[in-house]
Amino acid sequence: MKEISFYKMAASGNDFVVIDNRARKVSNLPALTRAVCDRHRGVGADGVLLLEPLAEEKGDGPPKRGQSPFSSKKADFRVRIFNSDGSEAEACGNGFRCVALFAKEKLGLPNRQQFESLSGMIQAEVKGKRVRVRLANPNRLTGPEKIKVFDRQIHYYFVNTGVPHVVVFVEGLGKIPVFDLGKELRFHSRFRPAGTNVNFVEVTGPRSLSVRTYERGVEKETLACGTGSAASAVVSAHLEYVNPPVEVKTSGGEILTIDFAKKGDLLREIFLEGEATFIFEGRWAGRNR
Repeated sequence: MKEISFYKMAASGNDFVVIDNRARKVSNLPALTRAVCDRHRGVGADGVLLLEPLAEEKGDGPPKRGQSPFSSKKADFRVRIFNSDGSEAEACGNGFRCVALFAKEKLGLPNRQQFESLSGMIQAEVKGKRVRVRLANPNRLTGPEKIKVFDRQIHYYFVNTGVPHVVVFVEGLGKIPVFDLGKELRFHSRFRPAGTNVNFVEVTGPRSLSVRTYERGVEKETLACGTGSAASAVVSAHLEYVNPPVEVKTSGGEILTIDFAKKGDLLREIFLEGEATFIFEGRWAGRNR
């Protein structure tokens, strides 16, 4: 196979391989993702992010630097997200932030961008090292519900912030067996067939939370989850535990800021903000698997 140019990037502990696929030269994406994300035999990452042309565009070649190649006035490009297991995801908050920084720094696009995703149109703004993205409006907020896991009753809330999330409020977050409980909930029959991400949340102040997340598709606890942090903040605000803006401390120790507007019982205009960074540039010459 031909070599593939990529950038390794990170946002609040989530790490990604970012590929400019506007010319549509990269194929077999699930297999490529599994190989690239392997932390022992590949680059190592939580997922792969691909910038692609919009559906109506052929993608015959890359545009000139600083110019959008697309006829659409609504979006600059489309982003596709693949988890490390090769599954395609609808949304990834921290991934969106990496994509926006990549588009500005490497493609010459402006600070403010719009791009398409499976979860809808994403608005982004790059502000130095910090990137702010507007996520899809939350929907299907339900709870509290009870579920039995390991012979114990767990109370949880459910909300979709682009992807499905379970939110469980706890005390003593550091002592929670996130992998074991998270895995059981993620694969529980109640959430089939798609499964769910699982967030364990401790309220630490009127505008602050600590969150640990078991991520679907990565199948382990990650250092951060943007849509999970947003889900945790939204549910916490719905219960009047916190008020926006909410600072969320992630497993990796970094802080994500979640802001939103309250409109009656509805929470809208969800913004996720934090730092994003380039780690290195490389070329992938390995085989897909």
